[in-house]
Amino acid sequence: QVQLVESGGGLVQAGGSLRLSCAASGRTFSRYNIGWFRQAPGKEREFVAAVIWSGLNTVYSDSVKGRFTISRDNAKNTVDLQMNSLKSEDTAVYYCAVYARMYTDFVSGDPLTYDYWGQGTQVTVSS
Repeated sequence: QVQLVESGGGLVQAGGSLRLSCAASGRTFSRYNIGWFRQAPGKEREFVAAVIWSGLNTVYSDSVKGRFTISRDNAKNTVDLQMNSLKSEDTAVYYCAVYARMYTDFVSGDPLTYDYWGQGTQVTVSS
């Protein structure tokens, strides 16, 4: 079992920044890739960014590339998502999730391949 808790969401004006954090417990965190996803009302859950188990590779969706930065601290069992230059279309509930396989350099953007999820944190960007 693994537990994930997201924090850091809130209300921000367009152009502003937020930093989300995902704290993990219950599994050897450093063995797994971690992804951030988001879901806006009426839309499907979409991939935002992921970092591999070692922290040596990151992948971003085209919609956030250059604005968001994902990072991890395996000593603290946390993964952060720094979000800059926020836009109204970034408004969504943001979730972190653990990839199902360990020690892989393959990054999946498919939410079905992630088997543990946090409860989500709301990000609202006002225009």
